[in-house]
Amino acid sequence: MKRLDDFRLRMGRHELVPIMIGGMGVDISSADLALEAARLGGVGHISDAMVKTVTDRRYKTKFVKAKQAMYKYVPETDDKSNVKFNLEHLVEATRLHVEGTMSRKTGSGLVFINCMEKLTMNAPKETLKVRMSAALDAGIDGITLAAGLHLGSFALIEDHPRFRDAKLGIIVSSLRALQLFLKKNSRLNRLPDYIVVEGPLAGGHLGFGMDWAEYDLATITTEVLQYLKAEQLDIPVIPAGGIFTGTDAVRFMELGGSAVQVATRFTVTRECGLPDDVKQEYFKADEDDIEVNQISPTGYPMRMIKSSPGIGDGIRPNCEAYGYLLDANGKCAYVTAYNREVSAHPGAKRVSVMDKTCLCTHMRNFEIWTCGQLAWRLKDTSVRQGDGRWQLLTAEHVFQDYQFSTEHQIRLPATEVALGVA
Repeated sequence: MKRLDDFRLRMGRHELVPIMIGGMGVDISSADLALEAARLGGVGHISDAMVKTVTDRRYKTKFVKAKQAMYKYVPETDDKSNVKFNLEHLVEATRLHVEGTMSRKTGSGLVFINCMEKLTMNAPKETLKVRMSAALDAGIDGITLAAGLHLGSFALIEDHPRFRDAKLGIIVSSLRALQLFLKKNSRLNRLPDYIVVEGPLAGGHLGFGMDWAEYDLATITTEVLQYLKAEQLDIPVIPAGGIFTGTDAVRFMELGGSAVQVATRFTVTRECGLPDDVKQEYFKADEDDIEVNQISPTGYPMRMIKSSPGIGDGIRPNCEAYGYLLDANGKCAYVTAYNREVSAHPGAKRVSVMDKTCLCTHMRNFEIWTCGQLAWRLKDTSVRQGDGRWQLLTAEHVFQDYQFSTEHQIRLPATEVALGVA
């Protein structure tokens, strides 16, 4: 029986283990996690979601505090159009995040950065261009464009000296989305270096409606592969979403995939940026604890653990400090929902907002627990300790379990007693 290690991902001059760890924000796909993937010969991602918050934590900068001070007296209205990001600070935060990661890189693998189009930041084109250009300047191996069609994103950096050198990839959830992208970007004479096909079982934001269960990753992947073959386009296709074992991965390789993107099983590793107590919540989740809801202000459905503390929490919007989801007109669906509830409950010290969430604040505080549909199986990947907590795994252990396992087997870790760390 074939193992995932029997295949290789060829990307330019690179020959890689065909495992890509997805870019989970905010700093859930930490630099440590991405660097382990690269050390082991695969591809890791960091994320530029709320990059100023990340650098404040990692490098003791004061970007969030400076932005909040600048807009201290913004009135409490739905209109936040004057709450802008300092682009120089955004460049510096991205540089610190990327350089701090790349300076520690070892091994033959690659480190990419995940850039979400839906982080519109009250100036969608300007802020996205700055984020991508700064990441390229700082030496990132590649950029994965996520959370949107990104029809104009390549054009934002077509004049950058690394435009044809760095790896540029896109995430799509349908053949139609891919066709739109290729048509829009045809004048650039620059194809994506890889295509991540993200199916309906993925974690976080989904490229589907609430009818997501009607779709199937294998079907979409096959449609994309057939189209590329008919058009004589040699672009690696990387399926993602619901790939829980090495055997699952091999199935997609035999379909014609060039690698797989995985993430959920890495949420319970030591290198993952989630707090350890939250990792235990992932282990404890059962199948009926996982839901797809519409609380994201982006307009996309979102998959998470339904006991996430941020669901229904009517926290005051803090766009002055964060504001990553403000659209080009300074609007955010959560701000509108919050002010509606405040008006409906005059004098209340705290309101509940059920239909939307303040994604910036709650992702910053690790209170929205996004996950893949199969997160309920995480307890099958580890061992329970005497105190009832589950043993955290290493990224190397999970990576190599994907790489070498067969027959849907999942290799359990050696107990911490045996490792001498209990």
